Amino acid sequence: MKRFVIMTAIVLACAGCTQETQNKFGRAVQNWTGTDGVLEVYAGDKLVKRFMKIDKLSTALATEGKAERPYRYGYGVLDADLNGVADPTEKKVYFEFSDYSTSYIFYEKP
Repeated sequence: MKRFVIMTAIVLACAGCTQETQNKFGRAVQNWTGTDGVLEVYAGDKLVKRFMKIDKLSTALATEGKAERPYRYGYGVLDADLNGVADPTEKKVYFEFSDYSTSYIFYEKP
């Protein structure tokens, strides 16, 4: 019963928030609970890069002001051999990709 009351209070509090505030709350919960995201980058219909074990993708912000930049970035294990497994020899790297020209799919690993 106590859990139900807490969940109801959270839902009601979020209902009055803007969409951006709800998104920030959702990302905070997701960051706290963790994810196992995968980013696949394509050249046409061919898979050319895969990053695994990504906890989040971030949108770059302008140095001054609040404008968003046209790229996203994150940290993940580069799946160099594209076998879908984070092998011990594959390291965690920083990556960026353009929102405008990059064909990509980001998903949570099942």
